Amino acid sequence: MDIDKAINLAIKTGKVTLGTKKTIRQIKLGKTQLVIIASNCPKETREEILYYSKLSNIPIYNYAGTSWDLGSVCGRPHMVACLSVEQPGDSNILKLKEG
Repeated sequence: MDIDKAINLAIKTGKVTLGTKKTIRQIKLGKTQLVIIASNCPKETREEILYYSKLSNIPIYNYAGTSWDLGSVCGRPHMVACLSVEQPGDSNILKLKEG
């Protein structure tokens, strides 16, 4: 599966939340099905996301690229350290949970 295409399609056709604060809020509320974290996400942020995801039993996918790469895939002109997928839309991105 091409991860970049799956993320882009999920953003266009599904419901995806970008950004650290909003992603953590969605995890705490249990409204997300998958969290994607960039490779250079700050350590404190990564640990907080991992902690709340474990409590809520939400899978994490570690994106191989940097936050600039993830922002570019999302069609944004800025960094995106993490994002949460609430609804995948036409994307098969939730298959990342199985891997």
